[in-house]
Amino acid sequence: MTAPDDPVFYVPLAEGRFASTVHTAGPWDQRFQHGGPPSALLARAIEQESPAWPATVARVSVDILGPIPVAEVAVRSRVLRPGRSVELVEAELLAEDRPVVRAQAWRVRAAEVDLPTRPEEADGAEVPPFPEGDWPLPPGWTGGYLHAMQWRLADGHWGEPGAATVWARMRHPLVPAETPTGLQRVLALADSGSGVSHVLPFEQWIFINPELTVHLAAQPSGEWIGMAAATTLDPGGFGLATTRLYDRERLVGRGAQSLFVTPR
Repeated sequence: MTAPDDPVFYVPLAEGRFASTVHTAGPWDQRFQHGGPPSALLARAIEQESPAWPATVARVSVDILGPIPVAEVAVRSRVLRPGRSVELVEAELLAEDRPVVRAQAWRVRAAEVDLPTRPEEADGAEVPPFPEGDWPLPPGWTGGYLHAMQWRLADGHWGEPGAATVWARMRHPLVPAETPTGLQRVLALADSGSGVSHVLPFEQWIFINPELTVHLAAQPSGEWIGMAAATTLDPGGFGLATTRLYDRERLVGRGAQSLFVTPR
């Protein structure tokens, strides 16, 4: 069940079920979702799994267990490991009652800490330039997700192999009448790292990621998320895409995707 005319990624139904719209469709096959929207939807479920104390998500890992159809899906979540200062939360996306995506997040007790002044510790902490104009997608790049995001190229070559830096924002809410949180915006984009920094031509190669891991360094804010991405491949048929993630003010996290690589 899909809702193609809704200006959202998902339309809520009853009892934790959602109708996926065409805005979730990925570039490889229009019948299946890009990894970004489901990751964001599971981040929403994790955030709504109420902690016993004020909490901040510090890390999210997403395992893609199978193709995610553009269809009716269900979400369920639970606290796997409760604690006084840290806890582990799990959320699953199900299609036809079969788990197709599973996310786990460590969240930590939120607190105001008076940190000492110190030099910047992280490489790549400088925020990339923010281009003024949008950058159109290269010819042949299809999929509802790609067109449901607004893109701006900051470095590299759009559609050509190699590392690249982009800014992106969601054109539509994740679900109706809700403003996406910073975590949801980061997860919606982070799964695009391997595509943004591809080093093999899409027409001849498949490089898919069965997982995504994002470590947060700060709480993201604002609509725009920046991503500096690079891919490394091994002749053994696998690879790694890594990203630095930013809001307009600072480095907010780092992402990584393991890749399966094969000729078409």
